[in-house]
Amino acid sequence: MKIESHQPADEAEGATSATIGRRGALLGLFPPLNAREWRIFGIAATAGFFDNYDNALLSLALKQIQNGFGIAEAYLGGMLSIVRLGYLLSLLISPLADVLGRRRLLLYTIAGYTLFTALSALAPGAKSFVAAQCLARAFAGAEGVVALVIIAEEMRAGVRGWMIGLLGALIASGYGFAAIAFAFIHRIPYGWRGLYALALAPLIIIAPLRRLLPESHRFEREHQKGDHRSNLLEPLVELIRFSPRRLAMITSVGFLVSMGNNPGSYLYAKYLQEAHHWSPAKISTMVLLGGALGIAGNIVAGRLSDRFGRRVMGSLFTLLGPLFTLWMYTTPNDSVIAAWILRLFFDTAAATIVSAYSAELFPTSHRASAGTALIAASTLGGALGLVLESVFYGETGSHWIAVRYVTLFWLGAPLIMYSFFPETAGRELETISPEIASAH
Repeated sequence: MKIESHQPADEAEGATSATIGRRGALLGLFPPLNAREWRIFGIAATAGFFDNYDNALLSLALKQIQNGFGIAEAYLGGMLSIVRLGYLLSLLISPLADVLGRRRLLLYTIAGYTLFTALSALAPGAKSFVAAQCLARAFAGAEGVVALVIIAEEMRAGVRGWMIGLLGALIASGYGFAAIAFAFIHRIPYGWRGLYALALAPLIIIAPLRRLLPESHRFEREHQKGDHRSNLLEPLVELIRFSPRRLAMITSVGFLVSMGNNPGSYLYAKYLQEAHHWSPAKISTMVLLGGALGIAGNIVAGRLSDRFGRRVMGSLFTLLGPLFTLWMYTTPNDSVIAAWILRLFFDTAAATIVSAYSAELFPTSHRASAGTALIAASTLGGALGLVLESVFYGETGSHWIAVRYVTLFWLGAPLIMYSFFPETAGRELETISPEIASAH
């Protein structure tokens, strides 16, 4: 079977692309894509939605989960850190996409994620809950990497950042779904446990849809060259061997962003309830209304980075995220709402560009492995940030002061991005990252 026979021809898809393009132009959100590209995008976008839902629940319902298991304040950061470390286990899963294919792995990961989400709802104690959440993160992290790789490989160079941003925005809507559910936490049977169980029905519906996803053109092309690996860790080893500088750049940014960002992200609902005396319903209202503005940062970043460049836009957005976090955890009044919205906007905008870089800087044969390395670095940074938050809490007696201290580490990321990252916007992946086999 020839690869070329699967590639969409511009002539054959022209009418469809033009129709979609005209509709998208009216909304100002969507670029002109053909039918195959929209199908790929729609199915790939389901990955990550429920990871955001899970993360949102752990943040929004943290106080209720803490009370349900009787977790002491001093151990809160450690518990969150262990859950976050679950993403490290995706190191054992995501590289399989460079061996078995993007489509097959996306089908496998949803099964594991569904299982451990169910076990989170049924956990009898804090240890079993943390273990289930940790393993759910492993499969969720792998899902997110594969979805990003598929979008990067299948979308055209001129709109690649735009579509990665749109992917991030749709995935982030899982947070809004969690916010709606959290508003009814006192009415839903079994409280926070019921919220985790609520995610199972949509997951079961989504699983069959992924069978309609075609394999990536670029992966099929590499696979037909006869580059079959027997060692599942070989892509990671080759990545470290042949792309050490680029790998160091992307992982250092991911490490610092997560280190400074995670404490503020996990503790904000607790902060609003305890420091500002907000009710769960008020927090949900802010997340729903303000979050709709905040997650637009994904789309704005994607479009602006396609037009003005990843490096400048990424550095700017990565700088503004921690500044608004510091404002949020400092203000004593309702300006916390504006601070939270702007923090979310620039955080998601920066994440879109970092995600784009993680896919663009590396060749097809190692692209999923590079995404996994970024997740690993982000996981370690996030876990360290949560541990440091606990340490600073012990010294200051205030979670909110501790969050501000840890946020300062975030400021190192834009310096690295602006100083060392190349420009990738508008370039074909093969010109940015030639295959290792041909380059060496």
